[in-house]
Amino acid sequence: MSGLDALPPLSQVIAAHGLSARKSLGQNFLLDLNLTSKIARQAGDLSACDVLEVGPGPGGLTRGLLMEGARHVLAVEKDPRCLPALAQIAEAAPGRLTVLEGDALDIDPLAHLTPPIRVVANLPYNVGTELLVRWLTPKEWPPVWETLTLMFQREVAQRIVAAPGSKAYGRLALLAQWRTDARIVMHLPPSAFIPPPKVSSAVVHLTALPAPRYPADARILERLVARAFNQRRKMLRAALKGAAPDIEERLLAAGISPTDRAETVDLERFCALARLMPGAKPE
Repeated sequence: MSGLDALPPLSQVIAAHGLSARKSLGQNFLLDLNLTSKIARQAGDLSACDVLEVGPGPGGLTRGLLMEGARHVLAVEKDPRCLPALAQIAEAAPGRLTVLEGDALDIDPLAHLTPPIRVVANLPYNVGTELLVRWLTPKEWPPVWETLTLMFQREVAQRIVAAPGSKAYGRLALLAQWRTDARIVMHLPPSAFIPPPKVSSAVVHLTALPAPRYPADARILERLVARAFNQRRKMLRAALKGAAPDIEERLLAAGISPTDRAETVDLERFCALARLMPGAKPE
């Protein structure tokens, strides 16, 4: 029996350390180790990879990643109550788990990771989309990570893989599909978590493309789609008013009617518009 196999059940760990999930931290703990191992397997062969995990909590997914053979796991945890439980896992897998206490939005993990790098996480609900956008919009591409395997609320997962014209289509779909292949690989019911959230969850697997599908300035594209979808009921000439003094001409040059609404415009035409915006420096 390995050291990981000898660890107590997560329910006992939570009870022993008083780890009630905190809504303020976006916590919902996944206790079924069969499920956490299944999520880890969605990331592929991890034996030659370092893995970044954000928000490990009591370590259910952390155990799954290590048991599925991850070379090394860097777990970033904001809640100090969880550190003793994670330390117990580190003792059971000597040299394979590093735990950093802090906010993932403020920590640069690269000093603690060796490529190739994959990100696997049951992201805290309150920071999940912000972290995803950061991972999708680094200054240089390809990024330092090869794949992202991330759990979100099902609604957020659907927004990542949405097609133009659908209600879920928006900023996340455009940014994700611009630079990655994204697909939903698992669905989880509320009953899989403690406490059960009000909505179902899903795991999205994103594989970084060698280059974006279409050339565009990442900074400008991100601002453009955020502005367009912030007022998605408006025609684009109104939603993007102020983005450029001659926005109607630029829309037409990109093959977009000024009377179109954002949800009808595909990735290729948004990238074309981004290339035509002031200050654009296409990749």
